[in-house]
Amino acid sequence: ELSLDNADRIETYPELEQLTDKLRSQQNQLREQATELRRRRDEFEAATGNMTEGLVLLNEQGSVLSINRSATHILDISRYCIGKDIRAVSAVPQLRELAEKALGGEHCEAHACLGGVSYRLYASPVTSGDKVSGDKVSGAVLLMLDTTEKEQAEQLRREFSANVSHELKSPLHTISGCAELLANGIVKPEDVPHFLSQIQSEAKRMIALIEDIIKLSHLDEGAEDMQREDVDLLAVARRQADNLSQAAESAQVSLSVSGESAVVNGIPQLLDAIVHNLCENAIKYNRPGGFVKVNVRREGGSALLTVEDNGIGIPPEQQERIFERFYRVDKSHSKEVGGTGLGLSIVKHAAALHNAKINVVSAPGKGTVITVSF
Repeated sequence: ELSLDNADRIETYPELEQLTDKLRSQQNQLREQATELRRRRDEFEAATGNMTEGLVLLNEQGSVLSINRSATHILDISRYCIGKDIRAVSAVPQLRELAEKALGGEHCEAHACLGGVSYRLYASPVTSGDKVSGDKVSGAVLLMLDTTEKEQAEQLRREFSANVSHELKSPLHTISGCAELLANGIVKPEDVPHFLSQIQSEAKRMIALIEDIIKLSHLDEGAEDMQREDVDLLAVARRQADNLSQAAESAQVSLSVSGESAVVNGIPQLLDAIVHNLCENAIKYNRPGGFVKVNVRREGGSALLTVEDNGIGIPPEQQERIFERFYRVDKSHSKEVGGTGLGLSIVKHAAALHNAKINVVSAPGKGTVITVSF
C-alpha cells in the first residue's frame, strides 16, 4: 500500500521507517524543484512575452522549444508551433538558412523585409559539454530586431547631408560669381551696388541656413542645457507678432493676435521659435491682402496655440511631409521668399521636446490652420 503521492501519511512498520523517510525527503525535493521550475518558466515567459523583438529557442533537431508573441507576429505563424521544426513552419527563407547554420555551430545574421518592415535576424548556437567530451550543439537561439526606424534615420541623414550641400552650394556659386566679376572689373560702375547687394543677400541666406542647422542639431541632442520655466503663450505670441510686423507689412499681410493667457512649463527660446516659424511661414506663403491670425486659448487641461492664414495652402498628400527637413511644398516660391526649408522641422522638434501635438488643416488656395496643443 506504499504510495509516492501520500508518502507523508504512510503508517508502516519500524523496519520500513528509513525507506519512508527517504520517500518523504525525495518527494519534498521534487515539489521544491517543480515549484522553482514553474517560477523560472513564468519569469522567462513574462520577460520574453513583453519583448518587442522576436525570440525563438530551438532544440538540436531544429524543433521549437519556445517562441514569444512578437516572433509569431513577425513570422506570421501560429503560437501552437511548439515541438514543430522551424524550417517547416516558417516561410522565411533567410530564417531557415540561419537555423541550419546555427544548428551547425555557426553564429550568423541576415536581413529580411517582412510585411513591409525591415528586420535584422540573428542566430546563435547553444552549446553544452565539458573539457573531456568537448562542446556539442544542443540547440539554437533566433532573434529578430526591427531596424526600420534605424534605416529610415540613416536615409534621412544621407538626404540631410545632400540637401545641406545643395543649399549651401547655390549661394556660394552666386557669391563667387559676383565677386569674380567685381574683381575683374567687368561690372559697370552703376551696377556695382546691385552685385554687392546680391552678395550680401546670399551671405545672409547662408548664415540663416547655418543657424537653423545648428538649432536642429541642438534639438536633436535633447536641448538638455536649456532651462524650463513657466511661460505665457499669449505673451510669446504678441512678442513674435511685434517682431514680424515689418515682414507682414512688406508682404501686405495683416497679422493679429487674440485669445487668453495660457501658461505652460517650457523652454522660452523654443516656444519663441515655434510661434516665430509658424507665423513667418504664414506670412511668406500668403498673398497680398491676406491675413494671419494667431490665437491662444485654454481647453480642458491643454494650452492651444493656433496660427491661421488664407494663403496658398498645402495639398493633402503633402501635409505629412511639411515637417521634414528641407521639404518645400512650392519650391519656386520658397526660393523667392528666401526660406531655408528648416523652419517647420524646428517647430516639430521643439514641440516634441514639450510633448506637444501638432495638427494641420489645409486646402490649396484656401489657407492653412496649424494648432499646437501643449
